[in-house]
Formats: sequence, C-alpha cells, structure tokens
Amino acid sequence: MSTPSVLFVCVKNGGKSQMAAGLMRKAAGESVEVHSAGTQPGNAVNALSAQSLLEVGVDLTGEQPKAIDPDLLARMDYVITLGGEAKVEEVDGPTYLNWDTDEPSERGIDGIERMRLVRDDIATRVEDLTERLRNR
Repeated sequence: MSTPSVLFVCVKNGGKSQMAAGLMRKAAGESVEVHSAGTQPGNAVNALSAQSLLEVGVDLTGEQPKAIDPDLLARMDYVITLGGEAKVEEVDGPTYLNWDTDEPSERGIDGIERMRLVRDDIATRVEDLTERLRNR
C-alpha cells in the first residue's frame, strides 16, 4: 500500500494551511506525505501562527508560502481547503474536503489567543484524519 498524501490549501499559505501541514507532520510522521499551498500565496508565514505551533512542538522555520503545483495537486490523495475563501479548481484523482475552521476573530478574539483556538481546531481535525488514513 502506498503512502497516503495530503495537500492543505488556504488563500495565502501563511497561516491555516501551514498550521495544518505542520500538525499533520507531527501527528503522522513519515506515514503521510504532507504539503501545503495557497491560492494567492503571501510573502511570509504568519508569525502568530508559527508562535502558536512552537507552543506544541511544531517548528515552521524555513517554511515559505507557495502556490499550488498542478502536478502535485493531481497526484494527491486528499486536498483539504481551510476556511471558505480558498477555491481549488478540482482535477480528477484527489478527494476534496473543506474544513470550515473556527474563526475566533468573529467573536472578538484576536492575537495569539485567536491563533491558539485556530490551532486547536485544526489539530483536532488533523488527528481525526491521521487516524482515518492509518486505518484505510
């Protein structure tokens, strides 16, 4: 059986998709091939996203936002968009999922507290997906 593969996508590839990829790498190790990309990549990883991940042992040092690679997209098992803003033109092959993640800023929660809540929401989803992929 081949190693399952996942591409996480958000708009800028600076926050949520980077968080999901980092958390998946930690949860699944080498048992899942993990990538992230953005539909309109920004210039840098969000500093608060990176800080919130360091708190749980995930280091994004060296990661940079990147665009979706069509060849990579076509060979993924799963393509997961985070939030409703990122739209991926679907190709045959991958299973497409959307994780409509928590957005604490809608409740007036900002800064590092917001990122911790977003991180924890994504972490729960990543753990569930990791378990499904291990049992497939």
